[in-house]
Amino acid sequence: MFNEVIMGKGDKRTRKGKIFAGSYGKTRPKGGKKKTGGQPKAGE
Repeated sequence: MFNEVIMGKGDKRTRKGKIFAGSYGKTRPKGGKKKTGGQPKAGE
């Protein structure tokens, strides 16, 4: 019936699919966000 992949490696719209295909986009940004150390502790 349908030849489209819903989820997984074959779906280029998901993060796993983009990693498998080697592409970038909204789901998998090329730069990536830098994670900070969170909120500073009360004593600091």
